[in-house]
Amino acid sequence: MAREPNRDGGRDGGRGRRDREEAPEFADRLVAINRVSKTVKGGKRFGFAALVVVGDQKGRVGFGKGKAKEVPEAIRKATEQARRKMIRVPLREGRTLHHDGYGRHGAGKVVMRTAPQGTGIIAGGPMRAVFEMLGLQDVVAKSIGSQNPYNMIHATLDGLTRQQSPRNVAQRRGKKVADILPKRDESPAAQSQVSEDA
Repeated sequence: MAREPNRDGGRDGGRGRRDREEAPEFADRLVAINRVSKTVKGGKRFGFAALVVVGDQKGRVGFGKGKAKEVPEAIRKATEQARRKMIRVPLREGRTLHHDGYGRHGAGKVVMRTAPQGTGIIAGGPMRAVFEMLGLQDVVAKSIGSQNPYNMIHATLDGLTRQQSPRNVAQRRGKKVADILPKRDESPAAQSQVSEDA
């Protein structure tokens, strides 16, 4: 009998509260829903396949697929799989990519380019869902080839996994971040002159 209050107020209860608090930080977007059928002796059995993209809008994103007899169950399965398969992508200033990228999966090819502030997300269909869930604010992207949403999302994530921040490159090459980034055109004397004028 002494174990019951322990279980309710102990570690399990705390974990349940933590899960409920952490759950809302992930946003999800339903990208595609497809009705599939299986022919059996008595006729056809219908089911639904869902494609969902999940992200925290702070640099993490993932996608999942789920199949079930009912749409809500298919979406739930896809969302669970997407949360398990999330990847982290480095963002520049928290709003755009560090460099232009290219991704490919099967016949799906995508090109992604960095953009100045205020550009917004210029991308269509499934790619837009991935960028919004990732937290990108300025990016220009184009899909070349397959228009299949599964291939497009795979190709987009392939391109995003190749993104590297200056910090990652500097660590790999054993240098400082300042050595990796391009030098400014202005000389120190010009910069000091500007500060004096201000």
